[in-house]
Amino acid sequence: MRAVLTWRDKAEQCIYDLAFKPDGNQLILAAGNRLLVSFFPPPVLLKKGKGRKTSHYFLIEILLGKRFASGSADKSVIIWTSKLEGILKYTHNDSIQSVSYNPATHQLLASCSSNDFGLWSPEQKSVSKHKSSSKITCCSWTNDGQYLALGMFNGIISLRNKNGEEKVKIERPGGALSPIWSICWNPSSRWESFWMNRENEDAEEVIVNRYFQEIPSTLKSAVYSSQGSEAEEEEPEEEDDSLRDDNLEERNDILAVADWGQKLSFYQLSGKQIGKDRPLNFDPCCISYFTKGEYILLGGSDKQVSLFTKDGVRLGTVGEQNSWVWTCKVKPDSNYVVVGCQDGTISFYQLIFSTVHGLYKDRYAYRDSMTDVIVQHLITEQKVRIKCRELVKKIAIYKNRLAIQVPDKIIIYELYSDDSSDMRYRIKEKIVKKFECNLLVVCSDHIILCQEKRLQCLSFSGVKEREWQMESLIRYIKVIGGPPGREGLLVGLKNGQILKIFVDNLFAIVLLKQATAVRCLDMSASRKKLAVVDENDTCLVYDIHTKELLFQEPNANSVAWNTQCEDMLCFSGGGYLNIKASTFPVHQQKLQGFVVGYNGSKIFCLHAFSISAVEVPQSAPMYQYLERKMFREAYQIACLGVTDTDWRELAMEALEGFAWETAKKAFIRVRDLRYLELINSIEERKKQGETNNDLFLADVFAYQGKFHEAAKLYKRSGHENLALDMYTDLRMFEYAKDFLGSGDPKETKMLITKQADWARNINEPKAAVEMYISAGEHVKAIEISGDHGWIDMLIDIARKLDKAEREPLLMCAHYFKKLDNPGYAAETYLKIGDLKSLVQLHVETQHWDEAFALGEKHPEFKEDIYMPYAQWLAENDRFEEAQKAFHKAGRQGEAVRVLEQLSNNAVVENRFNDAAYYYWMLSMQCLNIAQDPAQKDTMLNKFHHFQHLAELYHCYHAIHRYTEEPFSSHRPETLFNISRFLLHSLTKDTPLGISKVQRTLFTLAKQSRALGAYKLARHAYDQLRGLYVPARFQKSIELDSLTIRSQPFHDNEELVPLCYRCSTNNPLLNNLGNVCINCRQPFVFSASSYEVLHLVEFYLEEGITDEEAVSLIDLEAPRHKRENKWQEITGNNSQTLRLDETMNSMGDDDPFTAKLSFEQGGSEFVPVVVNRSVLRSMSRREVLIKRWPPPLPWQYFRSFLPDASITMCPSCFQMFHSEDYELLVLQHTHCPYCRRHIDDPSR
Repeated sequence: MRAVLTWRDKAEQCIYDLAFKPDGNQLILAAGNRLLVSFFPPPVLLKKGKGRKTSHYFLIEILLGKRFASGSADKSVIIWTSKLEGILKYTHNDSIQSVSYNPATHQLLASCSSNDFGLWSPEQKSVSKHKSSSKITCCSWTNDGQYLALGMFNGIISLRNKNGEEKVKIERPGGALSPIWSICWNPSSRWESFWMNRENEDAEEVIVNRYFQEIPSTLKSAVYSSQGSEAEEEEPEEEDDSLRDDNLEERNDILAVADWGQKLSFYQLSGKQIGKDRPLNFDPCCISYFTKGEYILLGGSDKQVSLFTKDGVRLGTVGEQNSWVWTCKVKPDSNYVVVGCQDGTISFYQLIFSTVHGLYKDRYAYRDSMTDVIVQHLITEQKVRIKCRELVKKIAIYKNRLAIQVPDKIIIYELYSDDSSDMRYRIKEKIVKKFECNLLVVCSDHIILCQEKRLQCLSFSGVKEREWQMESLIRYIKVIGGPPGREGLLVGLKNGQILKIFVDNLFAIVLLKQATAVRCLDMSASRKKLAVVDENDTCLVYDIHTKELLFQEPNANSVAWNTQCEDMLCFSGGGYLNIKASTFPVHQQKLQGFVVGYNGSKIFCLHAFSISAVEVPQSAPMYQYLERKMFREAYQIACLGVTDTDWRELAMEALEGFAWETAKKAFIRVRDLRYLELINSIEERKKQGETNNDLFLADVFAYQGKFHEAAKLYKRSGHENLALDMYTDLRMFEYAKDFLGSGDPKETKMLITKQADWARNINEPKAAVEMYISAGEHVKAIEISGDHGWIDMLIDIARKLDKAEREPLLMCAHYFKKLDNPGYAAETYLKIGDLKSLVQLHVETQHWDEAFALGEKHPEFKEDIYMPYAQWLAENDRFEEAQKAFHKAGRQGEAVRVLEQLSNNAVVENRFNDAAYYYWMLSMQCLNIAQDPAQKDTMLNKFHHFQHLAELYHCYHAIHRYTEEPFSSHRPETLFNISRFLLHSLTKDTPLGISKVQRTLFTLAKQSRALGAYKLARHAYDQLRGLYVPARFQKSIELDSLTIRSQPFHDNEELVPLCYRCSTNNPLLNNLGNVCINCRQPFVFSASSYEVLHLVEFYLEEGITDEEAVSLIDLEAPRHKRENKWQEITGNNSQTLRLDETMNSMGDDDPFTAKLSFEQGGSEFVPVVVNRSVLRSMSRREVLIKRWPPPLPWQYFRSFLPDASITMCPSCFQMFHSEDYELLVLQHTHCPYCRRHIDDPSR
């Protein structure tokens, strides 16, 4: 214990009394005839109360911080508010000696004068006064507020109830020669919390009863020596329940009495004295308890404040003063003490209680209540208390020794027995001498005292045997064991030097020297490694013999080696516990405190004033060792504590690594007799001279169930007979056949047949089947397998049979169908070539994919496949797929009828994208039927009609979504182009579901206005005004029709389409439709953005076939300057523009480009017709070909911007900008028009 003066002040007059508010933030002092108020922190005197003319002293009692009472020599008692305002005053017949508030009711005030005492409460109109036989000097209420103790000048103590009636009278020896000057009841934390939380008087009885039930029973004492020290085991005493409640009140209400006979005494509520009187050697003026009652403060004529235990054992001096100490109090719930003196001095001290403890392996000893020592067994959690009845200054523990230093001696204890769990200590020796030391260490026969740079070795008789003088301050010392009387010490110095000292050797051994100061040390169990924590919080591990630094880790404040494992240590720091095995990475877990020990799987950590044992996982380091095949080290880790699964894994790994001894120990742990027998057999074989590790490992694999690996090792080691025996025992005859050797086939077959019969007789049909198969008796094997439902066995037989063996194969197929396994039945039918049965099987089991694949290879079965398939699809409402199936089955009428119904339904349901797809499929269906000459013209007309409808619905899908949904994924330019395309295409009849007015013109008007085509927008709005418009568009159209008038009457030139044949700019509103107004060349549109593509369609000259044209274009002959000339031929019904390669012309070397320079003047369209020379001059990358199936001719298009890539779908022949097409295909995984999947090669 150490007292530190934190503040001191001096008043003008004597400090008679002082009191703290319960929260500790305010201190009220009675100084002469004034009240002083001090506030914390910092303690500063701020207020002064008014004085009294005839007063010489004040007595103060504070009530819950709301008010306080004072009494003085003018015979009056005043009740004050917290603001130092008096609110009530009453008087006695003589000077006031003491005042005290009832701690339970907070309403009852006891005031004592020289000849009487009064009890006041706010409910009473007058003060109830009671006469006293002697002068009352002091008073104090019990914890529960039921009794008031009065200390008198004649040495008598009177115990009164709340009504003032005397219940107990204590007459003390000495009488009037020992006047009572100060008394105080021991406070109870339980009573304190109870009364602070109490809300009403009605709950008092219930809560009091509950309090008594919760108090534990008394402790059982056991005296172990006659020298005065006792050891108590902390276990409940078995006592009668009827006596328990009678003694509880007395145990918790203990009265401390200080008299001017210079004695300190303790009494129970019954008046019985506890212990003997404690001599003080001074006249006490004040006595007070700490908040929790663990310590007592006493001050008086010795001009100092002394600290005592609750039993009256003096611990030390708090502070020495220059005059008598009249009052001293403890700040609530803290270790701060305020002292008031005769000369007006006010002193404020902080008491610092240091931790005094010692640890050796699993025993931890620490100081409790300053005078007791508790020894705790960290493994069994047993505790024993040793009462020293003096201040414990130092503690040291080692094996069966315990040393305790008290102020005037050192007491050495020993265990009663050598039992590791024994916790009974007895005194062995006493060294009656006062020692001053920083550290105390005990060994088997010696005491080591450390004083700064000096170490002294004393025998238990107190004789100094040796002394070591160090170069620097000693920072750490630890006993590392050794023979009795020859123990070794590990010493760390401030200069970084680390020494090893033997108590029987005068010379210290320098282990190593580092640059930084030592904070903590530990040596490994084998004394080969040293762990050091320096002042930089770094843990350094050295090899003691080579002085080499093995590794270092940061953030360490303490370190400990595992006492059971050489390569494991742990260190703490930074809020983490770090565990390191060998050179493996550190394993961390959160933990507060300091590591003080590491034993097996338990780590002992000290946090605050308590030590705890932490179980740490050992599996992780064990597997780290296993990865490096360090089996012995892994076994050592496992011994510290792992699961049975970890033990088995260790055993298996060691077994496969030929670490027989480790494997045996591990299998003993898991009690696996099978593997222990295997290891014993291997060891016996090794003793007989066998050294083939492959053979040993093969046995291990066989035991583990790895039979194939074992067989390979048997074969590699030349013991094929062992593999044969193994497979035979396991009845794996198929594998055993590989090891039969080169014997007679007939004998082998006969042997196998016999084995099969034997297996069948012992009711093992599987083994019999396998052996029948080996013997070639397939029919028997099939019968057994089919009857037992062994599909795997049947398919194995079927696959091994030759296709010529038709009867057993048909039997297999029959069983497969019976056992509902059509896949294997199909495989069997396919093997024997029975395709008709196979088709029937697929149709019956509805395995259509397999049936289709078979139909592709054998077209004669298509109708047998697709007709049932189409009917099945129609029954399951999959009409689209049913249409395709009807088509493939050759039922064109049914296919067209299904498609027409799907198309009509899609239009009615506003699924225009689906309608476009169905109409495209219809057109392709018609084109397919058109191959029939009888239906050619009709079907071609339908083809063109359905193609037109598909294109219209594909466009209208975007318009419909734009007008119906709040957001659109299309750009304004795309919507503008689509609406223009639709407007130009809807010159005749409008198809079902397409709204020219509501949606097309509305979209065109909106987008034209947004893109600056004001002239076209005005035209669209004018058209809309003359038509019936839905109410939801009416207001918007009327407003836009007015505001468009404010815009210029022209269109944005960037939107004007260009004809790539004649380079003519076409108006946005074209009465001719989607053709050039000059040359009548039809525009080619992108099927996604509907922009005009840079393509011009051309036709082949008569006599040139499509194959010849493609071959000419693929030639890509180099172009030469030719004199070509355009020739116009006008007939009766046609006008032809012809490029004649025989005619000369000046100009371009590209005949196709030269032709485009011609200005079209007629009103009819003149197509571009090319001959072989022009085809030969073209590049393949410039030409796109729509390769229509017959009877349609192919279409040819020439690109005028080859660098701007255009992609054509190979299925629907729609054109796209390449970037748009790739994006759409990535989004939908198919063509946006015909829905051809990117991975579908069939279309």
